[in-house]
Amino acid sequence: MLWQGNRGLYALLQAARHTGPITRVPRLGWVVTDPVLARRVLNDHDRFGMNGEGGVGHLWTQLFGDEMAQFFGGARHAEVRTRARGLFTEDAARDLVERSQGRHHAELARRLAAGGTVDVADAARVLAGRMVADLLGLPADRPDRAYRDLFGAGERLAGLALGTTASTGLDPATIARARAIVDEITTGVPRGYADGGPGTLLGRCRAMGLGLPLARGLATLLVIAGTETGASGTVRTVALLHDTGQQRALLADPSLREGAVREGLRVAAPAPVIGRHVARDAVVDGRRLRAGDRVLLLTYLATNGAGPFDVHRAYVPETRQLWFGGGRHLCLGAAVARTQVARMLSTLHSGGRPYRIVSRRAARRVLVPSYAELRVTLARG
Repeated sequence: MLWQGNRGLYALLQAARHTGPITRVPRLGWVVTDPVLARRVLNDHDRFGMNGEGGVGHLWTQLFGDEMAQFFGGARHAEVRTRARGLFTEDAARDLVERSQGRHHAELARRLAAGGTVDVADAARVLAGRMVADLLGLPADRPDRAYRDLFGAGERLAGLALGTTASTGLDPATIARARAIVDEITTGVPRGYADGGPGTLLGRCRAMGLGLPLARGLATLLVIAGTETGASGTVRTVALLHDTGQQRALLADPSLREGAVREGLRVAAPAPVIGRHVARDAVVDGRRLRAGDRVLLLTYLATNGAGPFDVHRAYVPETRQLWFGGGRHLCLGAAVARTQVARMLSTLHSGGRPYRIVSRRAARRVLVPSYAELRVTLARG
Protein backbone atom coordinates (compact mmCIF):
# COMPACT_ATOMS: atom_id res chain seq x y z
CA MET A 1 0.00 0.00 0.00
CA LEU A 2 2.80 2.43 0.85
CA TRP A 3 4.40 1.77 -2.52
CA GLN A 4 1.17 2.36 -4.42
CA GLY A 5 0.10 5.39 -2.41
CA ASN A 6 3.32 7.37 -2.03
CA ARG A 7 6.42 5.95 -3.68
CA GLY A 8 8.67 8.70 -2.40
CA LEU A 9 7.62 7.96 1.18
CA TYR A 10 8.06 4.24 0.60
CA ALA A 11 11.60 4.73 -0.70
CA LEU A 12 12.48 6.99 2.23
CA LEU A 13 11.15 4.50 4.78
CA GLN A 14 12.95 1.60 3.15
CA ALA A 15 16.26 3.47 3.14
CA ALA A 16 15.80 4.72 6.72
CA ARG A 17 15.34 1.17 8.04
CA HIS A 18 19.10 0.76 7.65
CA THR A 19 20.18 3.96 9.38
CA GLY A 20 20.69 4.79 13.03
CA PRO A 21 18.15 6.52 15.29
CA ILE A 22 19.14 9.93 13.86
CA THR A 23 21.00 10.40 10.58
CA ARG A 24 21.78 13.31 8.30
CA VAL A 25 20.62 12.59 4.75
CA PRO A 26 21.83 14.79 1.88
CA ARG A 27 19.10 17.09 0.47
CA LEU A 28 16.58 15.96 3.11
CA GLY A 29 18.13 16.99 6.42
CA TRP A 30 18.05 15.04 9.66
CA VAL A 31 16.01 11.84 9.69
CA VAL A 32 14.81 10.46 13.05
CA THR A 33 13.46 6.92 13.41
CA ASP A 34 13.61 6.46 17.19
CA PRO A 35 10.37 7.20 19.11
CA VAL A 36 12.11 8.64 22.18
CA LEU A 37 14.23 11.01 20.10
CA ALA A 38 11.22 11.96 17.98
CA ARG A 39 9.25 12.92 21.09
CA ARG A 40 12.23 14.88 22.41
CA VAL A 41 12.22 16.96 19.22
CA LEU A 42 8.44 17.45 19.32
CA ASN A 43 8.58 18.63 22.93
CA ASP A 44 11.49 21.07 22.42
CA HIS A 45 9.60 24.10 21.14
CA ASP A 46 12.51 26.48 21.69
CA ARG A 47 14.80 24.69 19.27
CA PHE A 48 12.38 23.02 16.86
CA GLY A 49 9.49 24.86 15.24
CA MET A 50 6.79 24.49 12.61
CA ASN A 51 7.62 27.72 10.80
CA GLY A 52 10.61 27.83 8.49
CA GLU A 53 11.90 25.28 6.00
CA GLY A 54 10.79 21.78 6.94
CA GLY A 55 7.76 22.64 9.08
CA VAL A 56 4.11 22.43 8.08
CA GLY A 57 3.67 26.00 9.25
CA HIS A 58 5.95 27.05 6.40
CA LEU A 59 3.54 25.48 3.91
CA TRP A 60 0.46 26.99 5.51
CA THR A 61 1.99 30.48 5.78
CA GLN A 62 2.63 30.54 2.04
CA LEU A 63 -1.09 29.95 1.48
CA PHE A 64 -2.62 32.13 4.22
CA GLY A 65 -0.04 34.78 5.12
CA ASP A 66 1.88 35.93 8.17
CA GLU A 67 -1.08 35.66 10.53
CA MET A 68 -0.93 31.90 10.05
CA ALA A 69 2.80 31.93 10.84
CA GLN A 70 2.04 33.76 14.08
CA PHE A 71 -0.56 31.11 14.88
CA PHE A 72 1.90 28.23 14.46
CA GLY A 73 4.69 29.93 16.36
CA GLY A 74 3.15 32.26 18.91
CA ALA A 75 0.96 32.66 21.97
CA ARG A 76 -2.16 32.77 19.79
CA HIS A 77 -1.76 29.06 19.17
CA ALA A 78 -2.03 28.28 22.88
CA GLU A 79 -5.06 30.57 23.19
CA VAL A 80 -6.89 28.90 20.31
CA ARG A 81 -6.17 25.43 21.67
CA THR A 82 -7.31 26.42 25.16
CA ARG A 83 -10.53 28.02 23.94
CA ALA A 84 -11.32 25.17 21.52
CA ARG A 85 -10.36 22.28 23.81
CA GLY A 86 -13.92 21.80 25.03
CA LEU A 87 -14.91 20.72 21.51
CA PHE A 88 -12.40 17.86 21.57
CA THR A 89 -12.80 16.13 24.95
CA GLU A 90 -13.59 12.41 25.08
CA ASP A 91 -17.26 13.13 25.84
CA ALA A 92 -17.48 15.84 23.17
CA ALA A 93 -15.87 13.47 20.65
CA ARG A 94 -18.47 10.78 21.32
CA ASP A 95 -21.30 13.31 21.01
CA LEU A 96 -19.85 14.76 17.80
CA VAL A 97 -19.36 11.40 16.10
CA GLU A 98 -22.80 10.14 17.11
CA ARG A 99 -24.51 13.39 16.09
CA SER A 100 -22.83 13.63 12.69
CA GLN A 101 -22.47 9.93 11.85
CA GLY A 102 -24.87 7.90 14.01
CA ARG A 103 -27.75 7.39 11.58
CA HIS A 104 -25.31 6.61 8.76
CA HIS A 105 -23.67 3.91 10.88
CA ALA A 106 -27.12 2.48 11.54
CA GLU A 107 -27.68 2.24 7.79
CA LEU A 108 -24.31 0.54 7.27
CA ALA A 109 -25.19 -2.02 9.97
CA ARG A 110 -28.59 -2.64 8.36
CA ARG A 111 -27.02 -3.29 4.94
CA LEU A 112 -24.51 -5.72 6.41
CA ALA A 113 -27.17 -7.56 8.41
CA ALA A 114 -29.20 -7.96 5.21
CA GLY A 115 -26.25 -9.70 3.55
CA GLY A 116 -25.01 -6.74 1.57
CA THR A 117 -21.54 -5.35 1.10
CA VAL A 118 -20.20 -2.03 2.37
CA ASP A 119 -17.30 -0.03 0.97
CA VAL A 120 -15.65 0.98 4.23
CA ALA A 121 -13.22 3.31 2.43
CA ASP A 122 -16.02 5.31 0.82
CA ALA A 123 -18.05 5.31 4.04
CA ALA A 124 -15.06 6.57 6.03
CA ARG A 125 -14.52 9.44 3.59
CA VAL A 126 -18.15 10.50 3.70
CA LEU A 127 -18.44 10.15 7.48
CA ALA A 128 -15.22 12.10 8.09
CA GLY A 129 -16.53 14.88 5.87
CA ARG A 130 -19.83 14.99 7.77
CA MET A 131 -17.99 15.13 11.07
CA VAL A 132 -15.74 18.01 9.97
CA ALA A 133 -18.70 19.96 8.58
CA ASP A 134 -20.56 19.56 11.87
CA LEU A 135 -17.54 20.63 13.90
CA LEU A 136 -16.99 23.72 11.78
CA GLY A 137 -20.66 24.66 11.79
CA LEU A 138 -21.33 24.10 8.09
CA PRO A 139 -24.64 22.73 6.71
CA ALA A 140 -25.15 19.11 7.69
CA ASP A 141 -28.10 18.22 5.42
CA ARG A 142 -26.15 17.78 2.21
CA PRO A 143 -26.02 14.52 0.19
CA ASP A 144 -23.09 12.13 0.47
CA ARG A 145 -21.73 13.47 -2.81
CA ALA A 146 -20.93 16.82 -1.18
CA TYR A 147 -18.75 15.14 1.44
CA ARG A 148 -17.00 12.99 -1.15
CA ASP A 149 -16.20 16.23 -2.97
CA LEU A 150 -14.93 17.81 0.25
CA PHE A 151 -12.69 14.83 0.91
CA GLY A 152 -11.49 14.85 -2.69
CA ALA A 153 -10.58 18.52 -2.49
CA GLY A 154 -8.66 17.92 0.73
CA GLU A 155 -6.88 14.99 -0.91
CA ARG A 156 -5.89 17.14 -3.88
CA LEU A 157 -4.60 19.87 -1.59
CA ALA A 158 -2.61 17.38 0.48
CA GLY A 159 -1.32 15.85 -2.74
CA LEU A 160 0.42 19.11 -3.61
CA ALA A 161 2.73 18.40 -0.66
CA LEU A 162 3.96 15.15 -2.23
CA GLY A 163 6.98 16.98 -3.64
CA THR A 164 7.92 18.83 -0.45
CA THR A 165 10.04 16.14 1.20
CA ALA A 166 13.22 17.92 0.11
CA SER A 167 11.82 21.45 0.52
CA THR A 168 8.63 22.98 1.88
CA GLY A 169 9.02 26.00 -0.38
CA LEU A 170 6.24 26.16 -2.98
CA ASP A 171 6.58 27.67 -6.44
CA PRO A 172 4.04 30.32 -7.58
CA ALA A 173 2.13 27.88 -9.80
CA THR A 174 1.68 25.40 -6.95
CA ILE A 175 0.55 28.17 -4.60
CA ALA A 176 -2.02 29.29 -7.17
CA ARG A 177 -3.38 25.74 -7.53
CA ALA A 178 -3.47 25.32 -3.76
CA ARG A 179 -5.37 28.57 -3.23
CA ALA A 180 -7.95 27.55 -5.82
CA ILE A 181 -8.53 24.30 -3.91
CA VAL A 182 -8.73 26.22 -0.62
CA ASP A 183 -11.45 28.42 -2.13
CA GLU A 184 -13.35 25.24 -3.01
CA ILE A 185 -12.95 23.78 0.47
CA THR A 186 -13.90 26.95 2.35
CA THR A 187 -16.80 28.15 0.23
CA GLY A 188 -19.17 27.87 3.22
CA VAL A 189 -16.75 29.20 5.84
CA PRO A 190 -17.76 32.92 5.72
CA ARG A 191 -21.35 32.05 6.57
CA GLY A 192 -20.29 29.55 9.23
CA TYR A 193 -17.97 32.17 10.70
CA ALA A 194 -20.76 34.77 10.80
CA ASP A 195 -23.51 32.51 12.15
CA GLY A 196 -21.70 29.75 14.07
CA GLY A 197 -22.46 29.31 17.76
CA PRO A 198 -20.08 28.40 20.61
CA GLY A 199 -20.48 24.72 19.81
CA THR A 200 -18.67 25.19 16.49
CA LEU A 201 -15.03 25.90 15.78
CA LEU A 202 -15.83 28.81 13.46
CA GLY A 203 -18.10 30.35 16.09
CA ARG A 204 -15.30 30.18 18.63
CA CYS A 205 -12.86 31.69 16.12
CA ARG A 206 -15.19 34.67 15.75
CA ALA A 207 -15.64 35.00 19.50
CA MET A 208 -11.85 35.04 19.96
CA GLY A 209 -11.50 37.85 17.47
CA LEU A 210 -9.64 35.75 14.92
CA GLY A 211 -10.01 37.23 11.47
CA LEU A 212 -11.79 35.40 8.68
CA PRO A 213 -8.51 34.69 6.78
CA LEU A 214 -7.08 32.85 9.78
CA ALA A 215 -10.40 31.08 10.33
CA ARG A 216 -10.27 29.89 6.71
CA GLY A 217 -6.76 28.60 7.30
CA LEU A 218 -7.80 26.73 10.44
CA ALA A 219 -10.85 25.31 8.67
CA THR A 220 -8.67 24.05 5.83
CA LEU A 221 -6.23 22.53 8.30
CA LEU A 222 -9.10 20.76 10.04
CA VAL A 223 -10.39 19.39 6.73
CA ILE A 224 -6.98 17.86 5.98
CA ALA A 225 -6.36 16.55 9.49
CA GLY A 226 -9.95 15.48 10.12
CA THR A 227 -10.61 13.68 6.85
CA GLU A 228 -7.36 12.39 5.35
CA THR A 229 -5.76 11.00 8.49
CA GLY A 230 -9.05 10.02 10.14
CA ALA A 231 -10.29 8.03 7.16
CA SER A 232 -6.90 6.38 6.64
CA GLY A 233 -6.65 5.30 10.28
CA THR A 234 -10.18 3.91 10.23
CA VAL A 235 -9.93 1.93 7.01
CA ARG A 236 -6.47 0.55 7.65
CA THR A 237 -7.46 -0.60 11.14
CA VAL A 238 -10.43 -2.46 9.64
CA ALA A 239 -8.06 -4.16 7.19
CA LEU A 240 -5.47 -5.00 9.88
CA LEU A 241 -8.07 -6.69 12.08
CA HIS A 242 -9.20 -8.79 9.14
CA ASP A 243 -5.78 -9.65 7.73
CA THR A 244 -4.31 -10.70 11.09
CA GLY A 245 -7.36 -12.78 12.01
CA GLN A 246 -7.72 -10.93 15.31
CA GLN A 247 -11.27 -9.65 14.98
CA ARG A 248 -12.62 -12.85 16.53
CA ALA A 249 -10.71 -11.99 19.71
CA LEU A 250 -12.38 -8.58 19.64
CA LEU A 251 -15.81 -10.13 19.16
CA ALA A 252 -15.21 -12.48 22.07
CA ASP A 253 -13.95 -9.69 24.31
CA PRO A 254 -15.20 -6.17 23.37
CA SER A 255 -12.98 -4.69 26.09
CA LEU A 256 -10.11 -5.18 23.63
CA ARG A 257 -11.53 -2.52 21.31
CA GLU A 258 -9.58 0.34 22.88
CA GLY A 259 -6.34 -1.58 22.38
CA ALA A 260 -7.35 -2.49 18.83
CA VAL A 261 -7.90 1.17 18.00
CA ARG A 262 -4.57 2.14 19.54
CA GLU A 263 -2.79 -0.68 17.70
CA GLY A 264 -4.42 0.22 14.40
CA LEU A 265 -3.30 3.83 14.67
CA ARG A 266 0.18 2.77 15.81
CA VAL A 267 0.74 0.41 12.89
CA ALA A 268 -1.02 2.53 10.24
CA ALA A 269 0.56 5.79 11.52
CA PRO A 270 -1.78 8.10 9.54
CA ALA A 271 0.82 10.88 9.84
CA PRO A 272 3.84 8.79 8.75
CA VAL A 273 6.22 11.76 8.61
CA ILE A 274 6.29 14.92 10.73
CA GLY A 275 8.56 17.80 9.76
CA ARG A 276 10.24 20.38 11.97
CA HIS A 277 12.50 23.37 11.37
CA VAL A 278 15.62 23.78 13.53
CA ALA A 279 15.18 27.25 15.00
CA ARG A 280 18.26 27.16 17.25
CA ASP A 281 21.33 24.93 17.38
CA ALA A 282 20.55 21.70 19.21
CA VAL A 283 22.21 18.44 20.20
CA VAL A 284 20.18 15.26 19.75
CA ASP A 285 21.70 11.91 20.65
CA GLY A 286 25.17 13.40 20.29
CA ARG A 287 24.49 14.92 16.87
CA ARG A 288 24.71 18.70 16.44
CA LEU A 289 21.81 20.15 14.48
CA ARG A 290 22.33 23.68 13.19
CA ALA A 291 19.78 26.47 13.00
CA GLY A 292 18.18 26.38 9.57
CA ASP A 293 18.38 22.59 9.25
CA ARG A 294 15.25 20.55 8.72
CA VAL A 295 14.19 17.39 10.59
CA LEU A 296 11.99 14.57 9.33
CA LEU A 297 10.49 12.45 12.10
CA LEU A 298 9.59 9.11 10.53
CA THR A 299 6.74 8.25 12.85
CA TYR A 300 5.83 5.21 10.76
CA LEU A 301 9.15 3.56 11.59
CA ALA A 302 9.27 4.93 15.12
CA THR A 303 5.91 3.44 16.06
CA ASN A 304 6.17 0.18 14.11
CA GLY A 305 9.38 -0.71 15.87
CA ALA A 306 7.26 -2.03 18.75
CA GLY A 307 6.16 -4.98 16.62
CA PRO A 308 3.26 -6.10 14.40
CA PHE A 309 -0.42 -5.38 15.01
CA ASP A 310 -1.65 -7.16 18.15
CA VAL A 311 -4.90 -6.36 19.96
CA HIS A 312 -3.45 -7.92 23.11
CA ARG A 313 -0.36 -5.71 23.13
CA ALA A 314 0.13 -3.81 26.37
CA TYR A 315 0.40 -0.05 26.29
CA VAL A 316 3.79 1.01 24.87
CA PRO A 317 4.82 4.27 26.60
CA GLU A 318 7.61 5.04 24.12
CA THR A 319 5.14 5.31 21.24
CA ARG A 320 2.16 6.80 23.10
CA GLN A 321 0.09 8.75 20.56
CA LEU A 322 3.21 9.59 18.55
CA TRP A 323 1.07 9.13 15.43
CA PHE A 324 -0.75 12.28 16.59
CA GLY A 325 2.46 14.27 17.08
CA GLY A 326 3.55 15.56 20.47
CA GLY A 327 4.13 18.56 22.67
CA ARG A 328 1.93 21.62 22.33
CA HIS A 329 1.19 20.65 18.72
CA LEU A 330 -0.26 17.24 19.62
CA CYS A 331 -3.30 16.76 17.39
CA LEU A 332 -6.24 18.43 19.14
CA GLY A 333 -8.62 15.97 17.50
CA ALA A 334 -6.93 12.81 18.81
CA ALA A 335 -10.02 11.78 20.80
CA VAL A 336 -12.22 12.36 17.74
CA ALA A 337 -9.98 10.17 15.58
CA ARG A 338 -10.00 7.33 18.12
CA THR A 339 -13.77 7.60 18.48
CA GLN A 340 -14.28 7.41 14.71
CA VAL A 341 -12.22 4.22 14.44
CA ALA A 342 -13.99 2.64 17.43
CA ARG A 343 -17.41 3.57 16.03
CA MET A 344 -16.67 1.90 12.71
CA LEU A 345 -15.46 -1.28 14.42
CA SER A 346 -18.60 -1.31 16.56
CA THR A 347 -20.76 -1.01 13.44
CA LEU A 348 -18.97 -3.79 11.56
CA HIS A 349 -19.30 -6.10 14.58
CA SER A 350 -22.84 -5.10 15.54
CA GLY A 351 -24.21 -8.36 14.12
CA GLY A 352 -21.96 -10.42 16.36
CA ARG A 353 -20.13 -11.95 13.40
CA PRO A 354 -16.73 -11.20 11.85
CA TYR A 355 -16.57 -9.41 8.52
CA ARG A 356 -14.58 -10.49 5.51
CA ILE A 357 -12.99 -8.33 2.84
CA VAL A 358 -14.34 -9.18 -0.62
CA SER A 359 -12.27 -6.64 -2.60
CA ARG A 360 -9.75 -3.89 -2.00
CA ARG A 361 -7.81 -1.29 -3.95
CA ALA A 362 -5.06 0.94 -2.63
CA ALA A 363 -5.25 4.71 -3.16
CA ARG A 364 -2.57 5.99 -5.55
CA ARG A 365 -0.44 9.12 -5.35
CA VAL A 366 -1.76 10.34 -2.01
CA LEU A 367 0.05 12.00 0.88
CA VAL A 368 -1.55 9.70 3.46
CA PRO A 369 -1.52 6.02 2.35
CA SER A 370 -4.96 4.43 2.45
CA TYR A 371 -7.46 2.37 0.49
CA ALA A 372 -9.50 3.81 -2.37
CA GLU A 373 -11.86 0.86 -1.92
CA LEU A 374 -12.32 -1.72 0.83
CA ARG A 375 -15.51 -3.73 0.44
CA VAL A 376 -16.63 -5.98 3.28
CA THR A 377 -19.52 -8.26 4.05
CA LEU A 378 -20.36 -10.35 7.10
CA ALA A 379 -18.99 -13.87 7.27
CA ARG A 380 -21.55 -16.65 7.24
CA GLY A 381 -22.49 -18.56 10.35
